[in-house]
Amino acid sequence: MPEPATGAPRIVDLPRETLEAMRAGLPALVDRMVEAVIAEVPLLAQAAQESWRPVIDTSAQLLLGSLIDELGTSTGPPTAVPMQEVLDIAHRFGRREARNGRPAEVQLAAYRVGARELWRDWSALAAQGGVDRDQVSAFAEMFFAYLDLISAAGVAGHAQEQSRSGLDRERRRERLVRMLLSDTASDELDLAAEYATWATPRTLTAVAMPTRQERGATAITSDPRTLRVPDDAVDSRIGMHVVLVCDVGGSARASFVASLAGTGAVVGPARSWTDAQSSVRRVLRAMCFRRPDGGDVLDTEEILPELVVGADADALADLRARALAPLADFPEASRDRLTETLRSCLLHQGRRDDIAADLFVSPSTIRYRLRQLRDAYGDRLRDPRTIAELTVALAIGTSS
Repeated sequence: MPEPATGAPRIVDLPRETLEAMRAGLPALVDRMVEAVIAEVPLLAQAAQESWRPVIDTSAQLLLGSLIDELGTSTGPPTAVPMQEVLDIAHRFGRREARNGRPAEVQLAAYRVGARELWRDWSALAAQGGVDRDQVSAFAEMFFAYLDLISAAGVAGHAQEQSRSGLDRERRRERLVRMLLSDTASDELDLAAEYATWATPRTLTAVAMPTRQERGATAITSDPRTLRVPDDAVDSRIGMHVVLVCDVGGSARASFVASLAGTGAVVGPARSWTDAQSSVRRVLRAMCFRRPDGGDVLDTEEILPELVVGADADALADLRARALAPLADFPEASRDRLTETLRSCLLHQGRRDDIAADLFVSPSTIRYRLRQLRDAYGDRLRDPRTIAELTVALAIGTSS
């Protein structure tokens, strides 16, 4: 809560008749002040039709009545309403305005209009009461210092509520992300999204981004709906974090991926927002395919065969060892060349000229190697199952 400021203002000694006139005219003055605020601050006009008017009427009566008490007791006992309580009222009003979604500038504009109406009325009463120039000056100093304190307390309350609301919203969105990464029912996800004030998109796309590059990725940071996956919710690499980006699938994907150029991001598939966990899983698996320099964007849609074949590294190693067993007795260098030739042969469907061009060797060399392969495998090279196993085993590499 704000604390009242300390200082040594000049003593204000207004005649009792003036103070009584100020107090007697306070209800009508508050009405005029509120009407002026409604007329000159459009954003408060609609609010006045809601529950705002009774609140501001009551608050204004209390705050201004306290000021009149202060004026009447400046040389006597303390005011009936402690200054801290006055500031707390203004602070609560500021928080209420923030909860209603109105910016602090609206609150400040209302204070300025209200202060003008108040000073116009009260300064006239002071003049009618024969208050001299020095006392009017001291009165003005006290009046505007008082209103400055109140407006500052209101703005502080507004800022505190915004900060707390923002933190609450982030916590709710983090909870939503954790639910998205689990097997939560879609109706529960809908409720969590509503609770987090998050407009549900058609799709979510997981993107793993190097932390140092996050600010440069405007396509991600400019969308307020982007969700950040907590680091402890996924097993990502150090220096990388995962975000969920809304509606960048379909025709929007190419331009989105292009916008991440140079960031070293890994972009997963677009999925229905309730199935975002599958996009996250794809990205996490694809991180091992990033280039060491990490500069290029890795689009997982472009490495689907590698992802499929590499899904079980141990199984792939066993399959490769079995599929290449007929070459085990060759010297290592020969084994590598024959493996390379076998892979090219499968990819080019046995066309010798295409294989030779692929491997930068002569067709006669390819004929010699193919004879060696036929001798090693025999009839198995005509067996569909063997061909399938060799195709999978050699899909993403040529090492034995």
